Amino acid sequence: MRTKNHTLTAALIRRYADYLREQERSTATIQKYTHDLSALLEYLQGGALTKALLIGWKEALAADHAPATVNSMLVAVNGFLRFMGWHALTVRLLKIQRPLFREEQRELSKAEYARLVNAAQRAGNERLALILQTICATGIRVSELRFISAEAVRSGRAEVSNKGKRRTVFLPDRLRRLLKTYLKKQKITAGAVFVTRTGRPLDRSNIWRAMKALCESAGVEPSKVFPHNLRHLFARAYYALEKDLARLADILGHSSVNTTRIYTMESGAVHAQQISRMGLVIT
Repeated sequence: MRTKNHTLTAALIRRYADYLREQERSTATIQKYTHDLSALLEYLQGGALTKALLIGWKEALAADHAPATVNSMLVAVNGFLRFMGWHALTVRLLKIQRPLFREEQRELSKAEYARLVNAAQRAGNERLALILQTICATGIRVSELRFISAEAVRSGRAEVSNKGKRRTVFLPDRLRRLLKTYLKKQKITAGAVFVTRTGRPLDRSNIWRAMKALCESAGVEPSKVFPHNLRHLFARAYYALEKDLARLADILGHSSVNTTRIYTMESGAVHAQQISRMGLVIT
């Protein structure tokens, strides 16, 4: 039986990107998938797309990248292959054992979070101090910060739309009071609370850089300081109080509780302390 040749081209990648836009996938996702497919295109060097070559690419990636990175790239490629109807070419993801504990060098504690907020305030950056508290007190993604509006502050709830899903995010009363004062100072009566001088919602890269600039004065390791870690801290704090994984998944906007489990992992040091408190060593 003759095997049909399949060829990956830049035009097909653009066509797939257009399809993803029609499916209302996020800009970041489209850029990621386009980048990964372009990497495959470069690897092929004009050759036909075959199952053997894809397996070779997968092995080459595994030699130089973390398994999670490899799998994210394979997901992008498999999505494209299914879009093209080339189902026989899809490749299996690497098997990754789910980690039991979170890396201590990346786990942001509540005390470290407080030091970051205080460092922002000492630097006179009230906006950044409020951004940190808004993300951490609500569990939103940094990309969802634009939904925290003057209207949401007044009503006490924000309607967030992300990844094709809508959910209601409640703002704690204490946070609302702080944001109301900030809105009054900035003379903002409508639209996003956190904006640039030109009135556009803040870009995630600007927030990331501003957070990193706090590390030294706050005495917090840079590896722990990035916006998404605030969301993880919210998840751990909520789960410690409520122990309701399904409810937490709804609050975070996760489609699966398996994703939420990753957010609630404690460090190995915390687990060791819990085991010690059981008091099962007698002599």
